Amino acid sequence: MKITLIAGARPNFMKIAPIIHAMKKAKTEKGADINFRLIHTGQHYDKKLSQNFFDDLNIPLPNANLEVGSASHAVQTAKIMIAFEQELLNHPCDYLLVVGDVNSTMACTLVAKKMNTKVIHVEAGLRSYDLRMPEEINRMVTDSIADIFFTTTPEAGEKLLKMGADANNIFFVGNVMIDSLISNLERIEMPPVWKDLALTKGSYYLMTLHRPSNVDEEKSLQELILLLGTQAGDKPIIFPAHPRTQNQLKAVGMPENVIMVEPMRYLQFIYMVKNAYAVLTDSGGIQEETTYLGVPCFTLRENTERPETITLGTNELIGLNHKKIIAAFNKLKSDNWKKGEIPELWDGKTSERIVNTLLKNT
Repeated sequence: MKITLIAGARPNFMKIAPIIHAMKKAKTEKGADINFRLIHTGQHYDKKLSQNFFDDLNIPLPNANLEVGSASHAVQTAKIMIAFEQELLNHPCDYLLVVGDVNSTMACTLVAKKMNTKVIHVEAGLRSYDLRMPEEINRMVTDSIADIFFTTTPEAGEKLLKMGADANNIFFVGNVMIDSLISNLERIEMPPVWKDLALTKGSYYLMTLHRPSNVDEEKSLQELILLLGTQAGDKPIIFPAHPRTQNQLKAVGMPENVIMVEPMRYLQFIYMVKNAYAVLTDSGGIQEETTYLGVPCFTLRENTERPETITLGTNELIGLNHKKIIAAFNKLKSDNWKKGEIPELWDGKTSERIVNTLLKNT
């Protein structure tokens, strides 16, 4: 069985890495007939996506980088499709495996299906029902034409059934992001900022912001950062920020306790998440990581495709309403934040279940 694995951005590699390890294990220990080719579309150009990053995840460098780069959604999707079509012509496979919801996920799925190659979608069935989010469109299109669906929760499978997916092709396996987290917890590394600021466990907030709705409008971003800094009080907010966001904020000024640092390596970032007082984010994956680690999480969005992190985990959907943000800080400071629990099958064995299912059913 030949499988082509697609990754377009850093979080995709974190989801692909445990699947690679599971495939290698099945091949070496069971003699399974399974081979993979790892393709980086280059959707997000990142000079920090270096040997260190692949060393952190303990995976090989991609077999090919399509180097499509940044562009508008339409241009980028078209460039991915053109480049990946040639890749698939040169290296045919039995299955294409895509993860998540980036443009590469949808674009490569479209190419594969038109070339009669079956598609496997890992993290299928996630829905925010917010069509203003490009990721939601990517999820819906991918799930509408994929062949095999691996889900993080039973509820995701129910959503797939409602849209007409075949129940025989839906498999509830758990969360590959949590596989990566669990397998690397003993390897996490203290980042330089820890010593530089004499940080201790629970002495700081960690923040990530990257969605255009949060960072592209300068005045709104400034108001949000000022409010968060004020509410954080005597605790610093450590903010690994994209260079573009850093430049925006430096131009308008920030509270003294909001400290911008360079984006971190995976093992360093998890160290910071694990030891934070709370995490402030608009990321999907971080909602999952904080839930597993039992760290309070403020999701600065109006909706989420990962409701289990709210119903079961330590996440709360705060949005951008100032009153709700202040209320959330008060709840946290008064020690009334929920403790949470780990969702079913978030146990570090999801990738093994995926590979075993493929070997059994294909």
